[in-house]
Parts: sequence; structure tokens; C-alpha cells
Amino acid sequence: MVEISTSILNVEKKDAMKVFYGLEVAHTDYFHIDIMDGKFVPKNTAELMKEYTTSIKQMSNIPLDVHLMVENVKEYVDEYLAFEPNIITFHVEAMSSKEEVINMINYIKQNNVKVGLSVKPNTKIEDIYEYLPNIHLCLVMTVEPGLGGQKLIPETLEKVKKLKEYIEENNIDIDIEVDGGINSETIEQAKNAGANIFVAGSAIVNKENYEEAIDNLRNEKG
Repeated sequence: MVEISTSILNVEKKDAMKVFYGLEVAHTDYFHIDIMDGKFVPKNTAELMKEYTTSIKQMSNIPLDVHLMVENVKEYVDEYLAFEPNIITFHVEAMSSKEEVINMINYIKQNNVKVGLSVKPNTKIEDIYEYLPNIHLCLVMTVEPGLGGQKLIPETLEKVKKLKEYIEENNIDIDIEVDGGINSETIEQAKNAGANIFVAGSAIVNKENYEEAIDNLRNEKG
């Protein structure tokens, strides 16, 4: 099933509540919360995303799709557990050992939140195969994390294809999410590669009609 997770990364503060309400009415499947610490990636969105998440929780029951682009994963996991998100995704590159990855997966699950694991464009998808049976989602970054509005890197879709083949061969029940450069042109390619959850920001929030934009993304042939 195709699902759309709307990134609020580039929403202007003055327009925030209007945009959030509009996305609620438009029935986005998730609010995608991009938390950056200024260390793992250059940009720092930590305070703004916390403020936005607080606002969303006050007016919406739409699930939160939390994406941590941070070095100190546990600090931000603890902060966002309070918002009762649907899923928290962290980067495998932020962890120093396999043991750390496994411990964080278990920690998030023990708090009754789904777990996602993300890989940057230059990380081999095979690096996370061993974790797949224990997580709910794999997020393949289709741009370098840290900035909105980038163009999708075509080579990243080969990783999605490889991942899709692997999970089918091994009967693993897991979602494949893609994030970066997703729009009405690229979503078809990403669907064909095997993804089923699509993070889109500017392709939705820059449009006049959010519902139409989301429906168009959902219904693009793939």
C-alpha cells in the first residue's frame, strides 16, 4: 500500500499552523519530522522540530514519522518518546558498533514504538541486512541528508531494488521508505524499485491544494 509521509522541514514558522491543519485535512498518512543536530548533518533543526511536533500533537492524531539525523541518538529518542510517535528512525552511520545498533533497536521497541533504520546514499544496503528481521522500516535516503529540495540520486534506487529483492527472498515483513527528491516524476521510479512509503516535502507543501498533491503522489503509476 502506497503511503505518503509529508516532511515539514521547510515549512515557514509564520505559516506552520495553517500548513499543519491543511495537511490534516488532506489526510497525509504521516507527518515526517526531520530532526538534525548540526553535527551528524550541518543543519540544526532540533528546536524548531520540537516546537512543530508539540503543535501537531495538540491538533492532530495523524501518526508521527520521526527521522533522527543526529549523533546522540538516545538523547533524541528519549525526547521524542514523549510525543508517542508511530515510528522513530535512526541512522546506522550514527552508531559506532553493531551492538549499539541492536541495543537502540531494542530500546525503542521496549517503549512500544516502531523502529526504522536509515542509510545514507553512500552506505551499502547490505550493511543493514542483519538488522532487518528486528525492525519495522528501512529508510533509504535518496539524497544526502540535511537539506530539503534536493534532486533524487538515481543510483539510490538500485539500493531500493536490491533491498526489495532481499526482503522478498527472506520473507521479511518490513516497509521500505524513500526520502529525498520525491515528486510526481520520481515517485513512479521509486515505486517500481520497491518502496511503499514516500517522504515528500516541497512536492506537497509548495502546492496550493495539499489533498490534490498527496492524491496525485499516491496515484502515480508504479
